[in-house]
Amino acid sequence: MKAIAVDDEIYMLETLCEAVSASADIEAVEAFSSCSAALSYASENGVDIAFLDINMRGIGGLGLAEKLMELHPRCKIIFCTGYDEYAVSAFQLHASGYLMKPITAEAVQKEIDHIKGVRTAEKLLTIKCFGNFEVLHNGEILTFKRKKAKELLAVLVDRNGASMTAKQICAILFPDDTDDSKNSAYLRQLVLDLKNTLKTIEAEEVLKHDTPYYRVDTNLVKCDYISFLETGKPAFLGEYMSQYSWAEDTCAMLQFKI
Repeated sequence: MKAIAVDDEIYMLETLCEAVSASADIEAVEAFSSCSAALSYASENGVDIAFLDINMRGIGGLGLAEKLMELHPRCKIIFCTGYDEYAVSAFQLHASGYLMKPITAEAVQKEIDHIKGVRTAEKLLTIKCFGNFEVLHNGEILTFKRKKAKELLAVLVDRNGASMTAKQICAILFPDDTDDSKNSAYLRQLVLDLKNTLKTIEAEEVLKHDTPYYRVDTNLVKCDYISFLETGKPAFLGEYMSQYSWAEDTCAMLQFKI
């Protein structure tokens, strides 16, 4: 993979480059201390994966990510930051990963392995996102104990394998409720319900919980939305997780990609 690393703090940039260069999957990494220099390079060169600090001068990491994806739609974006306050914005851009500083070679390799899909795994579930969100096992629609447990899975699928904290999930599932303690307790129950539902069909490995993060292992599911992002197929006809209002931003993004 051809990589770029962008951070306007020189020491952090050096550390990031060392961690990225340590991966055997990276054939070359170009380092930039400004968004404009990185964008200029990307406009004339191929980029397979970009490691970007978020809080930078100029257009910032989020703005740079948008520009990079316009230039190279298949470029994988890994955000690197010392703060988790930007995570929701990063997920809205459908980043492939989100690393907290200090960045280590082990953490970088874990993200690269996830992107590569190092495991050739059996697909345990079929997930339908275009239209209404539905989950199928052996051709049958899966029944959930609670509608919110199903919606929890939908939120994680929408993030395309990226990790989320409980706080970030609660902000989506309970947008009008500010009682963090109550929401966190309810989320723990939803996670347990979801795990139990998946366990009944021997698909519990789909849900990953690496404290404090939750994610879906996209290697274990067959999903129209994920396939569309990777290959452009199947065709997107304008409806995405229609029963969830929070999915409207992703729907707009998919329409832009048509």
